[in-house]
Amino acid sequence: MPVLFVARSVKLGRWASDVGQGKHVYKVGVADGDPKALAATGWAGETDWKIVKSRDVEGLSEDEAIERLARKERMLDPNLYPKLKGAAGVFRLRAEQVENHILVTRALAGDSDRLELKLKPADFADYLIHNAAR
Repeated sequence: MPVLFVARSVKLGRWASDVGQGKHVYKVGVADGDPKALAATGWAGETDWKIVKSRDVEGLSEDEAIERLARKERMLDPNLYPKLKGAAGVFRLRAEQVENHILVTRALAGDSDRLELKLKPADFADYLIHNAAR
């Protein structure tokens, strides 16, 4: 069964921050098996990728997932940034978008406590998986 995964590289995040894209950069993809093997080979010339979250999906290809996310989020174009070396599915996120998603989700669930949010990579991964799978 295909697995939708979100991966993060600290080195690529540092590079993205240096070129003005922000530090919240994540790779989204679909693998037929364990995505950890793909992460070990690396993307965009970096080998420090870690799988943040993954979820089994039925009938979703990598192109469909990337297309769904590209409608809502900003994907870094591998043709414009030579550092990406053709790696498709690398998305730049803003913390405000993820915070809004969490607040709306909590409000709809009836959990509208005004707690201070401290975003973690897992929150960004949940946001990407939610938008790619719907």
